[in-house]
Amino acid sequence: MKNIVAGVLNVSYRDMGPGDGPVVVLLHGFPYDIQAYNDVSARLVQAGCRCIVPYLRGYGPTRFLDAATPRSGEQAALGADLLALLDALNIPKAILAGYDWGGRAACVVAALWPERVTGLVSCDPGYNIQDIASANTPASPETERRLWYQFYLHGERGRAGLAANRAEFCRLLWKLWSPTWPFAESTFTDTAQSFENPDFVDVVVHSYRHRYGLAPSDPGYSFIQERLAQKPQITVPAVILAGADDGVSSKRDERSAVKGFAGPVRRLVIAGVGHNVPQEAPAEFTDAILSLLRNN
Repeated sequence: MKNIVAGVLNVSYRDMGPGDGPVVVLLHGFPYDIQAYNDVSARLVQAGCRCIVPYLRGYGPTRFLDAATPRSGEQAALGADLLALLDALNIPKAILAGYDWGGRAACVVAALWPERVTGLVSCDPGYNIQDIASANTPASPETERRLWYQFYLHGERGRAGLAANRAEFCRLLWKLWSPTWPFAESTFTDTAQSFENPDFVDVVVHSYRHRYGLAPSDPGYSFIQERLAQKPQITVPAVILAGADDGVSSKRDERSAVKGFAGPVRRLVIAGVGHNVPQEAPAEFTDAILSLLRNN
């Protein structure tokens, strides 16, 4: 593990592979951590890539530099963290690959700073930038049912429940979101240590409140959020991966799945795979990244 000051964080990350290889940044989601990329990173290093795998804000050993910094989980903060990490590591351009929160960070940077992105791998919903202005428009009852955990965290009872039952809460989400993935208890335990970060609960709760307009933005990221509210298109070459058995992401047709992408984009639906695509389907995730490098 390495650490570097990047923006408001002291980021803990893995840096693997040849220093002169094409750079790939692998970004985990909620509630997961960098262990999701163990197999993917090994395959990419074997292919000659340099892999950067950071713990996001609120996870693992990554820490805020200042106790006064808002523990925001908003999309603008995640994108700003990623951009700051690229700057701190002197990486002018990279493949960005992620899912869930990590996919959101990757999409934000790809949309707003495309000159820093060689290509993008994003998992469903693909264009992972939140439309906060429309967030309170009711969805179908089935979609609302899948999002129960978000509504739970809108209240203080939910905050207290997450704080008291971090591992149990997150293990349940793993099971619900990846119903066909027979993960070992040791696999979950290795990742669950990351949820003991002192900022985990605050960052998670803010994320699921801010996206519905129930919590204020960090003023330091307001200029980014204003740009995201305009729904900027993603123009860099992209691959979207979808788990056919994803228990949380809405099922969508091909046309709606690629909405928001103005550059070359293709989508692959992977049978027998749920929400945690890189850990459940490392070969397909790796191949998606390498295809972007071959076509660059």
